[in-house]
Amino acid sequence: MSKENPKIRFMQGNIACAEGALAAGCNFFAGYPITPSSEIAELMSQKLPRAGGVFIQMEDEIAAMACVIGAALSGAKALTATSGPGFSLKQENLGYACMTEIPCVVVNVMRGGPSTGLPTMVSQADVMQARWGTHGDHPTIALVPSTIPEIFWQTIEAFNFSEKYRTPVLILLDEIIGHMREKITMPGPGEVKLIERKRPTVPPDKYNPFEYTDDLIPPLARYGQGYRFHVTGLNHDRTGFPTNDCREIGKMNNRKLLKLDHYRDEIVNYETHMVDDCKTLIVAYGSTARSASRAMHLLRDEGQKVGFFRPITLWPFPDKELEEIASQVEVILVPELNLGQMVLEVERAVHGKARVVPLNKVDGEPLAPHHIVQKIKEL
Repeated sequence: MSKENPKIRFMQGNIACAEGALAAGCNFFAGYPITPSSEIAELMSQKLPRAGGVFIQMEDEIAAMACVIGAALSGAKALTATSGPGFSLKQENLGYACMTEIPCVVVNVMRGGPSTGLPTMVSQADVMQARWGTHGDHPTIALVPSTIPEIFWQTIEAFNFSEKYRTPVLILLDEIIGHMREKITMPGPGEVKLIERKRPTVPPDKYNPFEYTDDLIPPLARYGQGYRFHVTGLNHDRTGFPTNDCREIGKMNNRKLLKLDHYRDEIVNYETHMVDDCKTLIVAYGSTARSASRAMHLLRDEGQKVGFFRPITLWPFPDKELEEIASQVEVILVPELNLGQMVLEVERAVHGKARVVPLNKVDGEPLAPHHIVQKIKEL
């Protein structure tokens, strides 16, 4: 903390995530310690009880996700944080949260895998799991910050999205971003905009927890305040009770997907650098985006027309925005710390308008700027 300006901190990424959750009004955390996300749980265990919230360490990741769902149904802004194997264990209950439209936030600080993999080393191999990890068709919001200040603000955004759209929201950090430290200026009173979930305006006997509304987002009552309603992982109708009516099942499943499609432009976030005249475009996210940005500047200094596109929301993917840029470029390089996951999404988005080339690394070490520079020079 700066003596001259107490708002300025030198903060670790995982701590910025926890601080962002607290600033967003998070008042419940359930989790299980796992490297490299444990600092999030550690800080929440210290600060939540002091602020009147609840911290609970569960016996495993499955139970932690179940606790988050229960707390959210009781009106809490609920958070859990995990990594690798823990994210895999959460998938069944994460699917339950998708089916029942539970607002909650799940942080995954990515490490190498599969299985126990590389507990203390970096990876970006969970980005497709974030979209398709739980079974069935379901909408997904996944945010991928690249700086410490962005972690703080994107965590707040995650809570706002979950509350506004009544859906689980994922935050994908990686080991480097989670453990690195940077300067951050903390907001003052009144500088954080918070969104609260929509509450029912009808009496309890008229309330349907999955009502079809014009905005596609059903109001969510709070258990313990007079509203008694059914919640099940089975396909259900507007009352929340299971149904085998095919028309009702199709209508309900489509509404959940249409809900995020309808608000897609409010959710999708990205940034671009030097794309107006670029012939080679680098698409990167998370910690790799930092190396990509540096590589772009090094190549620009040599006279090469290189631009940079960084998705901040991986899901929904900014496909329309990327396709527009792809119309003018010749080659798109996708560096990532996996064996080629988002490169497939980039290929889908650009519809053959540019050649898409992967650059992959899965040995636990980061992709450095010179790796990206070398690859572009080869191209």
